[in-house]
Amino acid sequence: MVGGAGWVLLRAHHRAVGQDRAWRAQEEARARELSMAEVDALSWQEFEGYVAELCRRDGCTKVVVSGKSGDLGADVVGYLADGRKLVVQCKKYAPHRSVSSQDMQKFVGTARLEHGADVALFVTTCRTFTKAALGLALRQDIVALHRDLLGSWVKGAHLETLIPLNGSGGGTRRRPSA
Repeated sequence: MVGGAGWVLLRAHHRAVGQDRAWRAQEEARARELSMAEVDALSWQEFEGYVAELCRRDGCTKVVVSGKSGDLGADVVGYLADGRKLVVQCKKYAPHRSVSSQDMQKFVGTARLEHGADVALFVTTCRTFTKAALGLALRQDIVALHRDLLGSWVKGAHLETLIPLNGSGGGTRRRPSA
């Protein structure tokens, strides 16, 4: 009979661990949203400056904020710790909006050709990129950071750990460029 009781205990343990993981995930999401409420209160100019500060916090050097219209998609420019040039497009949108394919096309057209980006980062306060925008980002090796990933960055995740996630939030790697 000990074997049967052991299985019951093991199943109860697995159920409890699963419930604990779900609770922790919910709590992390709530913490990100609390931080994002502060980000939502920023103007678009302040948001660009804040993203620049996050870059500096994570070891980027020579970080400059364009702060003007006509910047050809380069709101923030700097260099990662390993020397690669980082070009960032910031879009401060309402959480319910999506980044459109047109927004992504503009950035794709300028990030590398106009600004010489080694790493092109598109950061937004909205929850999603449209399917077409995310597909374009993946094909063109643009790192797409939506609201949840931005929230993780705000809460202390290092930029270098977010780059491989590229919009998925689930760790899906970008396809290698051909």
